[in-house]
Amino acid sequence: MTESSPSLGSRRSFLASALAAGAAAPLLSGAPAAAATAAPTTVPAQPRTGLPTAGARDEARWQTCLGVARQLLLVGPKDEDLKLAYLRTLIDEGLPKTTRPKNVLVIGAGISGIVSALLLKGAGHNVTVLEANGNRIGGRIKTFRRGPESARAPFSDPELHAEAGAMRIPDTHVLTLALMDKLKLKRQPFYDVDIVPGTGHPDAPPPAVSYTAFTGETWTNGPGGTGYTAPDKASNTWIWANGVRARYAEYAADPRAVNRGFGMSPDVLDETTHNQLTAILAPVYDYYSVQSGSGRKNMPFEQWVQGWAQLIYDFDGYSMGRFLTEHAQLTDGTLEGIGTIENETSRLPLGFIHSFLDFSDIAPGTSYWELTGGTATLPYALAPGVADVLKMNRRVVELEYYDPTQDCRDCTHVGANGPKVWVRTVRESGSEDVPGAEVPGSSEEFTADVAIVTVPFSSLRHVQISPLMSYRKRRAVIELHYDAATKVLLEFNRRWWEFTEDDWKRELDAIRPGLYDQYQAAGGPPAANVVGGGSVTDNPNRFIYHPSHQIGESRGGVVLAAYTWADDAVRWDSLEEQERYSYALRGMQEVYGRRIEAFYTGHGKTQSWVRNRYACGEAAILAPDQLTQLHPAIGTPEGPLHFAGEHTSLKHAWIEGALESAVRTALEVNAL
Repeated sequence: MTESSPSLGSRRSFLASALAAGAAAPLLSGAPAAAATAAPTTVPAQPRTGLPTAGARDEARWQTCLGVARQLLLVGPKDEDLKLAYLRTLIDEGLPKTTRPKNVLVIGAGISGIVSALLLKGAGHNVTVLEANGNRIGGRIKTFRRGPESARAPFSDPELHAEAGAMRIPDTHVLTLALMDKLKLKRQPFYDVDIVPGTGHPDAPPPAVSYTAFTGETWTNGPGGTGYTAPDKASNTWIWANGVRARYAEYAADPRAVNRGFGMSPDVLDETTHNQLTAILAPVYDYYSVQSGSGRKNMPFEQWVQGWAQLIYDFDGYSMGRFLTEHAQLTDGTLEGIGTIENETSRLPLGFIHSFLDFSDIAPGTSYWELTGGTATLPYALAPGVADVLKMNRRVVELEYYDPTQDCRDCTHVGANGPKVWVRTVRESGSEDVPGAEVPGSSEEFTADVAIVTVPFSSLRHVQISPLMSYRKRRAVIELHYDAATKVLLEFNRRWWEFTEDDWKRELDAIRPGLYDQYQAAGGPPAANVVGGGSVTDNPNRFIYHPSHQIGESRGGVVLAAYTWADDAVRWDSLEEQERYSYALRGMQEVYGRRIEAFYTGHGKTQSWVRNRYACGEAAILAPDQLTQLHPAIGTPEGPLHFAGEHTSLKHAWIEGALESAVRTALEVNAL
């Protein structure tokens, strides 16, 4: 930290006093003058001491932080709002028609690869898309379903589907939502928090997607639906930790029993972990926003951008764990409680700023959407536009490119007179999750004027590239941290999580008279009786999500029985597929009671993104210092090579980041 950085205070003086005052809602993007929606509680912002003078800081590092801040906020070279430009390109206008068509290779048919290919193809370029996977497109957008990817139903009920990857879209991710609407895909609310049935009007057509740029301009995709209102939140899902069980609503009313289980200090026993974390982070929002009534608004443009740059300058070297221990000075018990309930434990060693951004995206005040039929309907709705140029089961193993600034004396396939890019691909046996090998005699070569590389750097690490790319790019490919994430999904033939006790008795006794009383005698919690939402536990399952909606006429559903990240995920990755299902069921029974086994069909699906041969990890989750040391080089071109994918954006792990990168690279290539 620089001398002028804000002091966040000791745990007792800052955290306790901030909690006593209430907490302010974050505002991470949008027009500087637009106020955010207030959070459930209010904490006055702590004043900053101001930006350091030029003589008090490392000027080169400051310029790097300023550049990263502009990328994060999507500020263009002329201070234009790039989000607005991307919306107009992706949704309204497309790219300008080219007068000099280029041969373009797109490596990877994830969402960024497909969208960049479609934009360039529409502008008149000759595009070829290479995809390593032989079975499906979409990358880390993957739905377990019966569809174009597989004729075989993944569950015993063929109507059911579930998400292996991306599953929810925040209402702030306007590129993603607007693209779904443009494709006329049906979307519905995703209930991150369980809801009160019969409230609101969630079945009405979704509202229009609207965006207010920081320049004051507005964009909308039309009038949208009318009458949509979100249901009320019930907060009746469970917290189960340290042998203590409580519904979220009970925890909000009286957190002491759950908090005491973590050994929290007395001055925070009466506060939920969400309120505690909000209070801890309140001074960070002061870098770029100010309090406005019960919410916050961004500072004027220059202060807004510089505030973010200063935040990055001060905190990029911090892990979340270091921030919470050094600045908030949390006791071990408070740290454990926040880590467990707010999903910080697994990422305490990783970058603070990533967790700070996620705290806004995955927050109680955020609304989410999901695609009816599964998230994979998005890439497959785009697929017809690239069907004639898509080459499946073509893994790139060698890449050669011509860059006059690089020593290319060993290049044998590219040169100044073209082609500028050459790749060698192979077909493979096996699949993305099943070990395979190169099929003998399957080698095929492709050449182009330019290439867009969209595969994760964790996978690009295994491609032989000549000549060597720039030092910073190589370092990014080598070192960029990719997190582990693993899901275990279980199928049930009844939607027991929505049951009342009367429902349990009727359904269990229909299986065998007296079965309800038999389970009651064994003990267990009362009926969950929830629609949507999820429970949290300190057992290996960690996070459990219920489906937000019934699928078709099915009486059952698929529960995300275990959703884990980082070290929590690695523990599951060590188990084989069938083992995961039995352990996941056992973990669910600790939370919901033994009786749920009566409706388990014996079918499940699981996804480990670390063990996926083409993803090599869930997403780019930056380690401390990687935002300033690696990110500036990640998206920059290397001669005729351009780079897209969520890892090149600063919305890691989100479809929105992949779409931002797709439009950016398409604009780059079209302007060559």
